[in-house]
Amino acid sequence: MGDNNRIRSGSLQFYPRVRAKRQIPKINWSKIKRNGVGLLGFIGYKAGMVSVWAKDDTPDSMTKGKRIAIPATVIECPPAKIYSVRFYKNGIVKKEVIVSNEKNLKRKVRVPKEVGELKEESDFDEVRIILYSLVWKTGIGKKKPDMFEVALSGSAEEKINFVKEHVGKEINIADVFESGLVDIHGVTRGFGTEGPVARFGISLKTHKSEKGRRRPGSLAPWHPARVTFRAPQAGQTGYHTRTIYNNLILEIGRINEKDINPKGGFPHYGKIKESYIIVRGSVMGPKKRGLVITYASRPSKRQEKKKYEVIELR
Repeated sequence: MGDNNRIRSGSLQFYPRVRAKRQIPKINWSKIKRNGVGLLGFIGYKAGMVSVWAKDDTPDSMTKGKRIAIPATVIECPPAKIYSVRFYKNGIVKKEVIVSNEKNLKRKVRVPKEVGELKEESDFDEVRIILYSLVWKTGIGKKKPDMFEVALSGSAEEKINFVKEHVGKEINIADVFESGLVDIHGVTRGFGTEGPVARFGISLKTHKSEKGRRRPGSLAPWHPARVTFRAPQAGQTGYHTRTIYNNLILEIGRINEKDINPKGGFPHYGKIKESYIIVRGSVMGPKKRGLVITYASRPSKRQEKKKYEVIELR
């Protein structure tokens, strides 16, 4: 008989395991908060991982005051602009005003010949903007902009004033984040169709087993005569929408002020040309994958205490 005490193969937390509908995921902005007025998120592109030598300034840390090595991910964040402004009423878009018709937007959407004007609105509950990245300023060879909806913090009047001030202007990553914890939303690497061994991590059967080694011993009992969704079977592996919570910002900078490019550029990415953000640990997706960076929706007190002073990158 099988061992009933072993850990289950394949977490049921992530269900269904299907391909993501879009590379730039939608965000539940209702759970994200920040102090002051401004954007709650931004977009970036994964460049690669580095080793960061930093001084540990965390209170009560065993390595306080010492030089430690931290694995980190570099994300290039080109400037972004506002494409349109959405006014919500009872959770439905009541009105949308397009405020940009840049020529590169034609690669993504139909743009009008003339842009609209922001007039005084009173009958709305929420104001959000559609942001598009100036990805052609990076070195990844992409000209089609990525667009996503982002919420604003502050009162209704403050949100309207913020939008009016930034229409037609470039918004940088340093205008949105300074330090602290962030959540990274993105799509993982795709591996296509895989069997249950690679997909769920079940064990190989003995070499004398019938009907294959790389499959479960039993899909289901005779009665009830059906196969449940819990049975590990072959299917889509990877290219799933995921969120990594409480990533610590180690550094935010511009490449013209501090060049962090390795000799020859980052492997499979190239050289960073615009602003960048360095976060602790790894993030999902291959190189050049678009990621949405937001304020932490459920910040951890333990992670908030951690403070590091970056010395150099390796």
